[in-house]
Amino acid sequence: MRLQPPALAPVTTFVGLGANLGDARSQVLGAIAQLEMLPDTRLVAQSGLFRSAPIDAGGDDFINAVAQLETRLPAEELLLALQAIEHDFGRQRPYPNAPRTLDLDLLLYGNQTIASATLQVPHPRMTERAFVLIPLLQIDPLIQIPGRGAAHRFAPAVAGQRIQRI
Repeated sequence: MRLQPPALAPVTTFVGLGANLGDARSQVLGAIAQLEMLPDTRLVAQSGLFRSAPIDAGGDDFINAVAQLETRLPAEELLLALQAIEHDFGRQRPYPNAPRTLDLDLLLYGNQTIASATLQVPHPRMTERAFVLIPLLQIDPLIQIPGRGAAHRFAPAVAGQRIQRI
């Protein structure tokens, strides 16, 4: 008899979504639907959609959202799945901060801090971006960012960034 390795306990994760090329609204909504179909993963909540100005980038305004997932996928596997969804939506990376058909960022993976060559969690700039913090706080107003504390403490620092619920 062959024993199966124990399944990972579900981990609560948060994914930031954004797009500013093509039909950005449809692409973000389509990506949320794709997240729901990932193996060993369940969509728990999603924020509303927000329009925000590009930061450190050119192009049209972004459509952004945040999704909360429960997953048994290891963080690196989840990252690869997110990149595959981006690819399916035509994501190209011609230069840093280029306009994009879809951008999926793994913001939080449970209470873990991860620093590898391919993944940084918590996302390193999430506390500096209204388009991440506002949708994240909409889902969980009391959320804690590992190593940084309560997410709502960072909201005043991004108050000058243009963001609008749509």
